Amino acid sequence: QVQLVESGGGLVQAGGSLRLSCAASGRTITLYTMGWFRQAPGKDREFVAAVIWNGGSTYYTDSVKGRFTISRSNAKNTLSLQMNSLKPEDTGLYYCAARPPLSDTAYARESLYQYWGQGTQVTVSS
Repeated sequence: QVQLVESGGGLVQAGGSLRLSCAASGRTITLYTMGWFRQAPGKDREFVAAVIWNGGSTYYTDSVKGRFTISRSNAKNTLSLQMNSLKPEDTGLYYCAARPPLSDTAYARESLYQYWGQGTQVTVSS
């Protein structure tokens, strides 16, 4: 079992920055692909970013490319999401998720993620 706890959310003005963190416990996440998802009010949860086990490859949804950076520390069992140039449409509940290493490279597919955190709220005011 893997327990995930997000932190770092808050209220920020458009153009500002936030850094989200996800702390994993229970077992090491070294071999897991890690991802961030978000859910805006009244909308489905959507993929934001993912990073493979060694940090060697990262994936982003188009709307955050160039603004968000996902990173991980296997030594500290943590995942981060640096969010710059925030926009009101980035508002939502941000979830950290983990999936075992799979041959399926559909990193945006929610159903492949086995473990989820409770989420941290990000609100971007205009």
